[in-house]
Amino acid sequence: MITRSLAVAAVAVLLTACGSSPDGANTVSQQKKVAEPPKPPDESRYLPRTNQVATEVIADHLLGKSFMPGGTLGRYRNGKNEYELFVLKLASPLDAALLLPEWQQALKDSKLVPAFGAYTGDDGGRPVFVFTKGAWIAGIAGLNEKQADLPARSLAALLN
Repeated sequence: MITRSLAVAAVAVLLTACGSSPDGANTVSQQKKVAEPPKPPDESRYLPRTNQVATEVIADHLLGKSFMPGGTLGRYRNGKNEYELFVLKLASPLDAALLLPEWQQALKDSKLVPAFGAYTGDDGGRPVFVFTKGAWIAGIAGLNEKQADLPARSLAALLN
């Protein structure tokens, strides 16, 4: 009788320890949700309005770059020229500065623009001009260095 009771108790303990709760699947999905980065804030107020067609908050990989977190992207059209401006405020100026070498590596034929502290180069057949200002990293995709200079200076003036 005692042996039977012990056997039933042992089976109950094993089933309790190895069993799954109805919350088991929910716990896994909650953990996956926690792992996703939070959606970045909409910083479109820092983008110039002139020639602006649309703005969009990108959750992650701004301009499709794996090293870039999410940020705000503005689309522009000036005559036949179509281009994009992007802005992202990071936790510190150091964090922003650490992304510049990543851009230097990602851009084909990249070069430093010393007067601006920026990098310019080719990204899949499209020119990109990228710079930092304090904790901000920002840039222009779709305009060559000469065309990007004035819009980049206007954008930099809007960043605080």
